[in-house]
Amino acid sequence: MAGWTMHEGLAIALPLENIDTDQLIPARFMSTPRSEGYGKFLMHDMRRDADGGLKPDHPLNGPEAAGASVMITRRNFGGGSSREAAAYALVDGGFRAVVAPSFGDIFSSNAVNNGLLPARVSEEDAEALLAAAPGQAIVDLDASVVRMGGLVVPFELDPVWRLKLINGWDDIDLTRSHAQEIADFAKARRAASPWVWPEPVSG
Repeated sequence: MAGWTMHEGLAIALPLENIDTDQLIPARFMSTPRSEGYGKFLMHDMRRDADGGLKPDHPLNGPEAAGASVMITRRNFGGGSSREAAAYALVDGGFRAVVAPSFGDIFSSNAVNNGLLPARVSEEDAEALLAAAPGQAIVDLDASVVRMGGLVVPFELDPVWRLKLINGWDDIDLTRSHAQEIADFAKARRAASPWVWPEPVSG
């Protein structure tokens, strides 16, 4: 997974609250191999009618949303179940950042592990960005700001999550980055408490 520090792309508005992970990707699509891509399933039941056609009034379906990579939305985005496929659907759908006042905790962790930024902003700033969308946005991880039009909006992000996004790391990569410290601890622990370690089993 490639890391990133700054992203520039089209931001679109999804002016809805409480978009949960089942809405982001219905469970019946989760048996699809990831290699086939999950972007086509993103918000499937919200975006399509009973015959499978795209609803013209959904924000993601209009021509102004083509190529969008930043989503501006409202509070409690990604609540509900812990399915990582919700993050897959957004990433495979071309999104690099979602900007909202609040997120589901597990969704946020899954998002970061897949290179997707959950940028937490104030309610007032979210509404200002929604009013300015669609438009070109710059998301700056180093400065923790979203720039769009004349707006410069700060966002909150855990420092460890920022490190993971910049380096393109998941949890395993983060652990590997501490390999020397882990080895040093194990060595010191063994020297200080040799009785903790089992005796090798002879053949």
